[in-house]
Amino acid sequence: MDAWDVYSDEHTDLDGWPHDDHAYGLRASQRDADTHTAFEPLRTSARLLLGTAEAQLAHLPANTVQSRWVYQLGVLHAALERLEGLQEQWTTTLDTLPANVQPGSPVFDDALAEHHAESWSYLDDWATHGQALREINSAALKAPSRLAPPPTTAPVTGRAAPVRK
Repeated sequence: MDAWDVYSDEHTDLDGWPHDDHAYGLRASQRDADTHTAFEPLRTSARLLLGTAEAQLAHLPANTVQSRWVYQLGVLHAALERLEGLQEQWTTTLDTLPANVQPGSPVFDDALAEHHAESWSYLDDWATHGQALREINSAALKAPSRLAPPPTTAPVTGRAAPVRK
């Protein structure tokens, strides 16, 4: 994402219009594909990660919760729903392509580029707000356990102090 921001800043005018539409479009297509590839290992466990974060968030002490986390989890849920829908559309598209259309052919590559372009903004949501999952997990790991009593520095009464020799 940082590389894209640098590229975009260097190859657009002050109003955000590309200096070379074709080159910019090719680079955007590469960005879309790279973003999709980066998210793919996470996609299968994304729903589990969201559920875990929500469960952790529900048990955190109020003074440790960042107000933006609920919003960010909502954005991530909505983005995942859209990504799952787009993945289903992509599967349908693959099923409708002629049998002789293979990766590397213009028809396949154009369809894949369109799929990546449609997915990109939702993947960008994950890149932007995904750190909330780590933040919530970190807060949950640091939070005191509800099962363990709070630590005490007062001596336990009824016990003899150890004798030093």
